[in-house]
This record gives sequence, structure tokens and C-alpha cells, in this order.
Amino acid sequence: MADERERWALILGASSGMGQAAGLAFARAGYQIAGVHLDFRAGLAHVEEVKAAIVAAGSEALFVNMNAADDEKRADALGQLRARFDRSIAEGRRPYLRVVMHSLAFGSLLPFLAEDPKGQISRKQLEMTLDVMANSLVFWAQDLWRGGFLDAGSKVFAMTSEGSARMIPSYGAVSSAKAALESHCRQLAMEFARLDSGVAVNAIRAGVTDTPALRKMPEAARVVEQTLARNPHARLTTVADVADALVTLASTDSDWISGNVINVDGGEFITG
Repeated sequence: MADERERWALILGASSGMGQAAGLAFARAGYQIAGVHLDFRAGLAHVEEVKAAIVAAGSEALFVNMNAADDEKRADALGQLRARFDRSIAEGRRPYLRVVMHSLAFGSLLPFLAEDPKGQISRKQLEMTLDVMANSLVFWAQDLWRGGFLDAGSKVFAMTSEGSARMIPSYGAVSSAKAALESHCRQLAMEFARLDSGVAVNAIRAGVTDTPALRKMPEAARVVEQTLARNPHARLTTVADVADALVTLASTDSDWISGNVINVDGGEFITG
């Protein structure tokens, strides 16, 4: 039976990298797009370009510029989304979030140890990294579920990386966050299943991808060199590779693929 509901994708981290690519891919697949991003004045022109591309693909682009880990701002963003959903309902449609993508890449890239204490990570920086890149997923999931935005067939995808299990000198805080994020996905998957919600939750482990987040890493050049040597395809993963995989995974109504870490890397992880 055809699904006549109005499909929306909520992208957390919608203005760059994997989030930007996924938003456009879902728009082309017939989804309406709600995007959360954090950009200052210099980046707002690019945000408008992203929104224009989504609209050109035949979709709507409801974007909110905010810190996705801020509780009050999250409530405000969901209020805006609720108002938009209520308008669809008044017009006879049945909107729901078919997809929630957690793609937040805002954290500290300082080592844990340094000769000069100013060069090592602080408590505030470590806690901020974990809060934004991992714990925020839980609070968004709570509010989306209680707010009635999710329905049978909804998919939650959280972007992780090899860093959850492999060490890079400056990557300690992000590595901790990715490990926690994967754990949160397993826990949410189990709890949504016990609620018989029809909601699936998976972590997506993309291969090394040329994104703004990668370019900020002090060891980026070495990581790229090693990846090109070991990936069976002898290339980096692209944001399009990831976006295409997400659209495919979201196409099924089944919630039986849930609680996993799914590699989207052309075999990179298993050959590492």
C-alpha cells in the first residue's frame, strides 16, 4: 500500500558536508527539508545557496540558524516545525519526519596532554564536544518522540567515524563523542523497539570524506594519504556516496535494521 504521508527530513548540520549533500538528495527524492545549522554572517550566503538548491529540486527548505545543543533553541526550532506541520494538516496532508539526520561536527581538536597546559583540552572543551556531537542526539530524539513528529517508518541516522575506535593525536574528544554516539544509537534503537514505535536508529560510519570537518584536523593530510593507500577503491568517500546510501536506507518501512553501525566506505574499514 502506498504511503500517502508527507515525508520530511530533519537535517542537523544542514549547511555543509554530509548534511548539505543529504538534504539535497532527500529533496530530489521527494522529501520536504527542515535544516538546523550554525553559521555566522560570513557563511549565510552559502546557506542561501543550499536552500535555493533544495527549492530548485522541488522541495521546501525550512532552515533555522542555531546551536543544535541548546535546549531553548531546540524548543523554538521544534515550535517552528510544529507550526509548519499544523499547516499541512489543515490542508489535508499527514506530515511526519521520515528521516532525522544527526550530522553535527563541532568539537575540540586539542590533545589530552601537552607540555603547555594551554595547549591541552580543558574540561569545558571536552564536555562541549560530547554534548554537541553525541548527547544532543538523545535530547532531540526525546523531544521529537514526545512532540509526535516521528511515526512508523521513521529513520534516525547519526554520523559516526572510525575515530570511535581508532586514535589520532588531536582526535581524543571527538573519538570519545563518536563512541558515545554509537552507544546512544544502540540504546535509542532498543527503547524505540520496546515502544513498538516503528522507528529505527542507526549510526552511519562513513569513510574518510573531504568535508570542512576533515580539513580542520591537524593530521588531515596524513589521514588522507593513508586512506588512499588502504581503501579498495583508492579514493576518499564522497558526500554523495553517503547521501545516496541514506536515501536508500530510508526507503524501507521496516524497523528491523536498527541499532547498527553501518559502514558507508567502499570497504575501507574492513581493509584497515
